[in-house]
Amino acid sequence: MKLNMENHISELENKSISIIRETKAQFKNMAVLWSTGKDSTATVWLCRKAFFGKIPFPVIHIDTCYKFPEIYDFRDKIAKEWNLNLIVTKNEEATKMGMSPKKGKLNCCTQLKTEALKNLIKKREFDALILAIRRDEHGIRAKERYFSPRDENFNWKYADQPAELWDLYVKPSEDFSHMRVHPILHWTELDVWLYVKQQNLPVNPLYFAKNGMRYRSLGCMPCTVPIPSKASTIDEIIDELATTKIPERAGRAQDKEKAYMMQKLRSLGYM
Repeated sequence: MKLNMENHISELENKSISIIRETKAQFKNMAVLWSTGKDSTATVWLCRKAFFGKIPFPVIHIDTCYKFPEIYDFRDKIAKEWNLNLIVTKNEEATKMGMSPKKGKLNCCTQLKTEALKNLIKKREFDALILAIRRDEHGIRAKERYFSPRDENFNWKYADQPAELWDLYVKPSEDFSHMRVHPILHWTELDVWLYVKQQNLPVNPLYFAKNGMRYRSLGCMPCTVPIPSKASTIDEIIDELATTKIPERAGRAQDKEKAYMMQKLRSLGYM
């Protein structure tokens, strides 16, 4: 059983690394997004493994100014330990104008996350971004492809995605602003935690239970709440996932998590 699980994780890793290397071969100016959550930290680790310990492109953190203090501490600590070429970006104009979740989750996410990323892409002329999304995380993300083009307005045409058959990822025409690449699209939440355990990856402390509550998905402070849990170790989190009926993103702002809202956000360029 243990051997089968190790083989399963190895197969996941090999496919993801292959996608990351394919991206580097096809695109001239790429980067990887990092929220410091479990998925994006595992993805940054995969990028390190793909290039033998040194990521040959920038790592982007989008700062909304509403993140948990633990997120900033974890980001700075791991960025230094892993010698990352870290770019921290934010929508300074929207922040100065007082943008916050109180002005609507859709508007806030669009301004503080999507627009911040758009501005950076235009400034740095990135032609590909690696993101740590998974199909099982949200129904709308299940519509994604490994290589997902964005048009000149950074929009996602979810009804017109390129076909990907037999692990053949075809680069579309040049009529796109940049490519979103999702190397862990085929992973599950449990897969990620098993990988974290296998690789002994650093974990944001917010994931571990404190006073009977823990965060299962990390977002901005006003839009994220903990869930009831006694899981204070990686093994306990893995055991919890085997029986829980609670959705992974149950602790995120529920209006934003509704299918229509998430689809609209992602069509506009949201992660």
